[in-house]
Amino acid sequence: MKPLLQAEHITKDYQLGEVTVHALKDVSFEIYEKELIVILGPSGSGKSTTLNILGGIETVTSGSVIYGSLKLNKADPQKLTAYRREHIGFIFQFYNLLPGLTALENIALSAELSNHPLDPGKLLEEVGLADRRDHFPNRLSGGEQQRIAIARALCKNPDLLLCDEPTGALDSRTGVQVLKLLEGFCRSYEKTVVLITHNRDIARIADRVFYFKDGRLEKIETNPDPKKPDEIMW
Repeated sequence: MKPLLQAEHITKDYQLGEVTVHALKDVSFEIYEKELIVILGPSGSGKSTTLNILGGIETVTSGSVIYGSLKLNKADPQKLTAYRREHIGFIFQFYNLLPGLTALENIALSAELSNHPLDPGKLLEEVGLADRRDHFPNRLSGGEQQRIAIARALCKNPDLLLCDEPTGALDSRTGVQVLKLLEGFCRSYEKTVVLITHNRDIARIADRVFYFKDGRLEKIETNPDPKKPDEIMW
């Protein structure tokens, strides 16, 4: 089976004054369609850097990242912008909702960036917030804002959904709700989801788990029996 995305011997260095920080060190992996992948590791292990590179936000220092026929490490800024717009959805720990737009308008804004968007109103119902459609972000709880942010990312109907600690600021009950939305998008819409976390329990919902430490991909484990989000203990 042909991978959706390949990372081949990628490194990422940051120059901080006279000091070089080696964020990623010779990392290689493949990601396939319809997979739910969890990237697990402590802070500073290279998880977020990897996610940003997969999303075309950052470029590698060396190595290659290939999506279809597009080599991200060789693409110019215009092609990277098109890649992010047409194929990638992002969900972050912090919600980044536009304060002057209602819940529904924040979701619908994403539809304008896609050639095949999902229905904003239906997604609002799926995240359980149909009764909040006309509320502005400052009238929503943190968990509600995160669910709106997820609906916004899903509305774009991306081929690859990248999630950076999406439950990190949430209580366990709301965290399970968020994981159910992400797992459901992967399984029901047959899309690829990559989720980074430091919580080992969350890794139990994944098809495969990538273990990062000190900028290296230490191992990849296949989970033959992924759990449902409400089956895991926090």
